[in-house]
Amino acid sequence: MFAERRKRLCSNLVEGTVVILVGSGNMVRSNDTEFPFRQDSDLHYLTGFDHPNAVAILNVGRSPNFTLFVEPKNQEMETWTGYRPGVEGAIESFGADQAFPIEELQKRLPEILSEATSVYHVLGKHREVDDQMVSILNDMRIRSRSAKTPAAQIVDPRSVIHEMRVVKDPTELELMRAAASITKEAHRYAASLSFDGTKEYEIEAALSYVFRKRGASGPAYTSIVGSGSNATTLHYVRNEDVLKDSELVLIDAGCEYQGYASDVTRTYPIGGHFDGARRAVYSAVLEAQAASIEASHPGATLQEVHDASVQHLSMCMIDLGLLSGSLDEVIEQNSYRRFYMHNTSHWLGLDVHDAGNYSIDGKPRKLLPGMVYTVEPGLYIRSDDEEVPQEFRGIGVRIEDDIHITESGIEILTADIPKEPSEVEEWVLTR
Repeated sequence: MFAERRKRLCSNLVEGTVVILVGSGNMVRSNDTEFPFRQDSDLHYLTGFDHPNAVAILNVGRSPNFTLFVEPKNQEMETWTGYRPGVEGAIESFGADQAFPIEELQKRLPEILSEATSVYHVLGKHREVDDQMVSILNDMRIRSRSAKTPAAQIVDPRSVIHEMRVVKDPTELELMRAAASITKEAHRYAASLSFDGTKEYEIEAALSYVFRKRGASGPAYTSIVGSGSNATTLHYVRNEDVLKDSELVLIDAGCEYQGYASDVTRTYPIGGHFDGARRAVYSAVLEAQAASIEASHPGATLQEVHDASVQHLSMCMIDLGLLSGSLDEVIEQNSYRRFYMHNTSHWLGLDVHDAGNYSIDGKPRKLLPGMVYTVEPGLYIRSDDEEVPQEFRGIGVRIEDDIHITESGIEILTADIPKEPSEVEEWVLTR
């Protein structure tokens, strides 16, 4: 799988191109503690190598084609930090044509670059590698009479790699289906805890428990558990308040499974019953999401998907008395953004907000089979907004699913997570 991806990448580049991909290192959390390691998504996509401080080099049209620089085997360090594949494992387990200790990158890079016609490398992310590479190329220019002509350009490889990543292959889709299945179980558990007196962080802990229990590496992003007016903060992650009966709790949580993310939001009635203004707002968002999902098909655009939600939500804002004026006025003047201020969709895959352009030649790109994205309309009415009817203040609702474009239509990867009011109420009441 990874070898096939490297082959596809190289087929899009001219012979003599050298691609340099620098993996992630360990990141300090505080003092001498570190965050859990997470590999750079592009390096993962092309190599599957899931250990820190690695550099992958592809030499297009030449042999050796695939070189890995990795942390060498070290018994003392492995006692402290765990297994390292080392140079041997990089070849045997990850398919490198050759491999070297990462400490040798500086020594070997001049030879690697000496025959390069162009270099694909992300400048600005890894200063040490940037400086070394630029120094080598400048030195080659100074010695231009030696018949070694330096590469004429340094190109960002993401322009090619991310276009590959935006269309998922069958293996990726299976991993994303697995992530969706795990996320369903986690939301099921979270829904059962949505009653008066539960702490938001208890629900966050329950989500993480299920993610790890089912084999995911953990949350794909910091879980949002916003009850009451906290749900009106889009990226509320403090998760420190207490759930109160008859309010809503917005839970935006998905897992990462073998590198691939799910991204799901559901809004649950605390205590088990939607009523009054909360039911009205929930129904408006649910119907808007249905309209956007209806607009999802091969050949459509994410702009059209977004427009469907904007159209429906704007109409509902007028009907509920949140906004005044005609539908055309509300949309043309962007007054709907007071309560719906984000886009409806983003790409999904190795990253939660995944790689890939949203427009081609200045126009929204058409949806193709294999693309995966979210559909997540919402309404967010601040508790201190005195211009709206009292009963709507402090209500936040978002409903989000993960959509895969197929040859003939769509697959809703997260369809098994209930969102119809009666089914959601049943989930909350079944403990």
